[in-house]
Amino acid sequence: MRTTGMGRSLAALVALVAVSGCTAQAVDTHGSTHGSTQGKTPGSTRGSTPPSASKTERSATPGDDKPGGTTPSAAPKVLWSRGDKGNDVREVQARLHQLAWLIPAPTGTYDTPTVTAVKGFQGKRGLPRTGELDAVTWERLRGMTHKPAAWELYPYGGQPAARPDPRCMTGRVLCVSKTSRTLRWMIDGKTVSEMDVRFGSQYTPTREGVFSVYFKSRYHVSTIYHTSMPYAMFFSGGQAVHYSPDFAARGYYGASHGCVNVRDEEKIAALFAQVRNGDKVVVYW
Repeated sequence: MRTTGMGRSLAALVALVAVSGCTAQAVDTHGSTHGSTQGKTPGSTRGSTPPSASKTERSATPGDDKPGGTTPSAAPKVLWSRGDKGNDVREVQARLHQLAWLIPAPTGTYDTPTVTAVKGFQGKRGLPRTGELDAVTWERLRGMTHKPAAWELYPYGGQPAARPDPRCMTGRVLCVSKTSRTLRWMIDGKTVSEMDVRFGSQYTPTREGVFSVYFKSRYHVSTIYHTSMPYAMFFSGGQAVHYSPDFAARGYYGASHGCVNVRDEEKIAALFAQVRNGDKVVVYW
């Protein structure tokens, strides 16, 4: 009887030790613990994310543990995703465009075409096809592309107009900035209208300096290139400010032969009606 009693006591002691044994627990980036592979501490959560956590924090939280498995490594931080807006998104889109994953021009809004482009880029490189621009995807994209130039970020225009040159602050002036690729129609220092413009290529550059409008031609056709130049306002030799359907269609992926192209026909029609021969033209950086 004594031997049997001692055997029962010993078995009970072993069972108690097994129940109370310590096990390692994974800790996420917030310092929260997750259940181990052998059991969970009573009252512990399943790694839920606080409602106030940011997007990057949510993506860094590991998934729930599975019995008998191991805790998965943290997912890379999500930097931008559907609905986000801003210049950073515009840069992402311009880089995707460089690799022909995104055909439309950058808009600055992380929209459906952007999600599709990111998924394609990720899948091609063996990354999870989430459509979200996480840190790993961003590093791969940056490594394969160059920093976009201003014209790549705004290939169809829309860039904010640059500060007017001091020479534009008096009189009636077509104030043309090569930096922002914009034209301001100004009268006595006040901006009447703004529009996107395009210039000549490396081999046919648009001249810089102060000029004046000397000839206007509503339905002009180039005698050199035999192309249409509607609403032409000549200011330096054969160079003029005029409407360009090519600019409207291709944006900054094309160039003029030295003229200042305008892509918005309605705006240049209104400008043509207001500008007079003798009005000043300032082309500057």
